[in-house]
Amino acid sequence: MIIKTIKIFLKSVLILLVLYVLHGVFMNPRLDREWTDDQKILATVDFIDENTVAIKNIRNISYTATSDYSVGYYDKTINIDDIDSVWYMVEPFGSFGAAHTLVSFGFNDGSYLSISVEIRKEKGESFSPIKGIFRQYELVYVIADESDVIKLRTNYRKDEVRLYPINAEKEKIQEVFVSMLKRASELATKPEFYNTISSNCTTNIVKHVREFSERAIPWYSLKYLMPASSDVVAYDAGMIDTDLSLEEARLKFYITEKAQACTPQANFSLCIRDGD
Repeated sequence: MIIKTIKIFLKSVLILLVLYVLHGVFMNPRLDREWTDDQKILATVDFIDENTVAIKNIRNISYTATSDYSVGYYDKTINIDDIDSVWYMVEPFGSFGAAHTLVSFGFNDGSYLSISVEIRKEKGESFSPIKGIFRQYELVYVIADESDVIKLRTNYRKDEVRLYPINAEKEKIQEVFVSMLKRASELATKPEFYNTISSNCTTNIVKHVREFSERAIPWYSLKYLMPASSDVVAYDAGMIDTDLSLEEARLKFYITEKAQACTPQANFSLCIRDGD
């Protein structure tokens, strides 16, 4: 009797799994769902000429808690030649190497702009790596202030965030920036699904970097699936701008405590880099 019950249970689970997968296969990505307030509006990008880009609706959220915030936006016209640095953020969370990664671009006036590859959440929805395999989330490139996407993780989620300076030629940095903006613009009008394995935050960043890098960067690694260790790939490729060991670099570029010590009046981007 017990064996029969177990068999029935397993068959039921298998049928539900098959139906779930088939449901995902026949779904199409959409732009018109009931999105959360922080992801209702996507940035739009206008390439005015080869050196100038106008970005509308750069996100700048002011948080009081992870789920309590005021959404703000601003527009900015950027001269590509003004970009002179790029930084790689790793935010480990949970277990099994889970993490979020993003990139920030620095300008010669001391300002910074982040691009974060994420799921576009519907109201009441939260991230699940299992659901992410089965076409349950749309993919989005969030263009935002560091005081939005990084401060959320350091000051409100209170995760252990590391922000690494990347060693790259200025021209290559600018090419990656333009490539990511073009991808963001495409996704704002032609949605695609996020995929935990093949199209997550880290794999998408790698695609842009590999396109222009002269270094040997693996096209895929388990460290992209468990991105808490993705800095190992960057370090081994000589991309992190440091002479320290990886463990020493992780300590040096750990910014959570520094971010939490920043006053509300301080320039957040400069404050988290103070002394580096």
